[in-house]
Amino acid sequence: MSYYHDLVTQKSWEELGRLRHLSNFVLIGGWAVYLYTRSLKSKDIDIIINFEQLPVLEKHYRLVKNERLKKYEAIREEVQIDIYLPHYSTLGIDVSILQKETLALEGFTLLDPDYLTTLKLYVLSKRARSAKGEKDFIDLISLIHSGRVNLTTVSHLVRLHGLTGSLPVFFEILREHLDISELAMKQHAYSKIKKQILSSLRVDTVQAGGDAF
Repeated sequence: MSYYHDLVTQKSWEELGRLRHLSNFVLIGGWAVYLYTRSLKSKDIDIIINFEQLPVLEKHYRLVKNERLKKYEAIREEVQIDIYLPHYSTLGIDVSILQKETLALEGFTLLDPDYLTTLKLYVLSKRARSAKGEKDFIDLISLIHSGRVNLTTVSHLVRLHGLTGSLPVFFEILREHLDISELAMKQHAYSKIKKQILSSLRVDTVQAGGDAF
């Protein structure tokens, strides 16, 4: 299964492997989804680090501070590394909280799958009608389909962190997609996931300003 060109994702994966030996970080975004699901690979690398790790990375990358998006960026050829920091970056949930909600998998420290799903909902709401937003949506379905996500917990996290406004966007796109060819998912399986999502998140959706279907 592929979403981005294989050469680009391979370079990104190799860069992620090098990065693992340079710095301590929490992996979020598409590569975290991939490690949980083994479905779609990613193009960009998204990580959370502490400020004291910045000088370490600066020895190996040219870092650019993105004031508008409250992050640092490092680019090597086609690969972009987006770097988020506590008490600076804005991800819908306090970054210092995300740093504590992790799991170890295949040599990486990953954001917990329930928090990752909640984070993906927030990010999707910010860039829904874009190529990256489409990938966010597919990642969400992939995570939920993997069985690693507890939607009841996600429902709680969405309410706890004031992110119910992200749900109408998710449900609108969910309604528009009749299948997801990128995941080679049969229509029956996709319909089942839709029902799971609706039954678990409906209360939040109504509170956020509209029914899903």
